Amino acid sequence: MLEQPFADRAGIRICLLGGFRILKGPRPVSVRPGGKVEKLVGTLAFRATEGVDRDELLGLVWPESDIELAGQSLNSLVHSLTRSLADALSGHPPVVRRAGRYCLNTDEGVAVDVRQFDAAVDAGDRQSRIGDVGGAIHAYLDAVGLYAGDLAIGSGVQHLIERERLRARVLSVYAHLGDLHFAAGDYEKTLRSALQLLACDPCREDAHRLAMRCYVRVGQRAQALRQYRICREVLALEFEARPEDSTDELYRLIRTDPSRV
Repeated sequence: MLEQPFADRAGIRICLLGGFRILKGPRPVSVRPGGKVEKLVGTLAFRATEGVDRDELLGLVWPESDIELAGQSLNSLVHSLTRSLADALSGHPPVVRRAGRYCLNTDEGVAVDVRQFDAAVDAGDRQSRIGDVGGAIHAYLDAVGLYAGDLAIGSGVQHLIERERLRARVLSVYAHLGDLHFAAGDYEKTLRSALQLLACDPCREDAHRLAMRCYVRVGQRAQALRQYRICREVLALEFEARPEDSTDELYRLIRTDPSRV
């Protein structure tokens, strides 16, 4: 089981999910939206694993500036970040340069919410595989807590692919949580996970079916039947498609023999 939420472990946390933010401990740092700090730190956070080559970074953050002036601006901005953030990192700079590449100083306490989210999901998957239901639920809830919204920076192909990867992963987390809660007989929490999943993706038939089962288990058969109708209408509107056979069969079972659901 995770000893402490990932969100509580960093001196400085860079958030890319649901909007760009820099957190110094629990408090947000004032950053001008769309400014150079956001562009620089957001770029380094998106490339936190490998860092960014100096010339590439200058072109991304100061695309229309003379290379020498851009280099001076980079040095000035890195120095300014060190002045404002190093006290939360035991005096270490938040941005470092290694082998010609600029990186966030993740070794000394700078964290990125995307990496924390992935680590929490990985931890949940590991706990689930070994049968530690409580540990898996704890880790998945940690991941959900970190996911404040879809990836909020960038518009290129790499950003689009990463945005969709993260979105698919949080939907999978909601599905895993629903299954774990259902297996444990906690239908209220199961229903909450299923409805959270549907709020993100109304076309997920597995979530509709899970919600239908939960409504029956908590004595709300009529609501289970309404959930089927919602599923059918959403699929027709979005894809001009009908529900899967398994969804239709569950609906018939709820109508005719709900004790078997």
